[in-house]
Amino acid sequence: MFKKVLRFAGVLGLGLALTACASDTSTTGSKSGADSGASKSIDKLSIGFVPSRDPEEIVSATKPLKDLLKKEMKKQGYSIKDVDISVGTSYEAVGESLSSGTLDVGFIPGGTYVLYDDGAEVLLAATRAGLSNDSEDPVKWNENKPTKKTDKQAASYRSLLIAGPSAKGQALGKKINSGEKLTWDDLNSASWSVMSSSSSAGYIYPSLWLKDHYKKNISDLKHIVQADSYGSSMARLAAGQADIMVAFADARMDYEKQWQKEYGRKASIWDETNVLGVTPPIYNDTISVSKNSKIMNAGLKKALSQAFVNIGKSEEGKKVIAIYAHEGYKKATSADYDNAREAQKLVKAAAK
Repeated sequence: MFKKVLRFAGVLGLGLALTACASDTSTTGSKSGADSGASKSIDKLSIGFVPSRDPEEIVSATKPLKDLLKKEMKKQGYSIKDVDISVGTSYEAVGESLSSGTLDVGFIPGGTYVLYDDGAEVLLAATRAGLSNDSEDPVKWNENKPTKKTDKQAASYRSLLIAGPSAKGQALGKKINSGEKLTWDDLNSASWSVMSSSSSAGYIYPSLWLKDHYKKNISDLKHIVQADSYGSSMARLAAGQADIMVAFADARMDYEKQWQKEYGRKASIWDETNVLGVTPPIYNDTISVSKNSKIMNAGLKKALSQAFVNIGKSEEGKKVIAIYAHEGYKKATSADYDNAREAQKLVKAAAK
């Protein structure tokens, strides 16, 4: 699942993300394609992935994508001779390649997209299983435990402020569930376990939540400890070493068994934790195209969108995109990533 931590502060929005690269693009036949009714033969379509995993692993896993895309694009009226798949040296390298037009298509996180949206256009957002809870009201999450996956696909996820079994954590949870609002002093007196500053769910979006509610940032909190993983953060919460942790919305589902078996708790994670705050939606990774690609036009964008949606619905296609924890794709717009833009502003301001 792409709720993981983005490895680079410039790419926030995480995610968790994908893999990309820069490669030259050339075409034969008309650039206009579907727009002009001329030949829709494309010599080469270049696709890049961000290096969120080992590049060799990504190249190997996505190899079947070449024939799948050729097949689906043929149904859309496009004959593609070569699909060039590569992995970028960095998230920025992929964004820059899309902006320059040396890359036609990029599988990139939302954070990368908003950094390079002057030269990149989002077509689709990755989807994954939705959750039984999605309210911005933390009480709803606490009243409807446990959170479960649903059959409905979602293009975004949320980050949660989760109070643990410590005396302070329980007191904060009780206050929320009784309908009271938490004060800044309530939160500032608690100990927090957070992720690195480049983590969407573990830092950036919780910071946005604090900004919206208290005009504060995570860095303003007195007692914060940075964890190296969500597992260690959850262990710290279970041990009472942290009163609050921030994590992607289904983190408690992922660590439900460990809570008792590894972390030594007697009661379940659902009985001993409460949600204190819910962030705005964090939109999933994107499939974006270059605004400056020599072959890109309205007809090709429409065909690519439909082709990737179809691939995401096929069994063979699902196996390919599973490496990025994607389960499918749906149409996305630039406005969907406005929260990611706010996140970028927040991080830039904090860096000054």
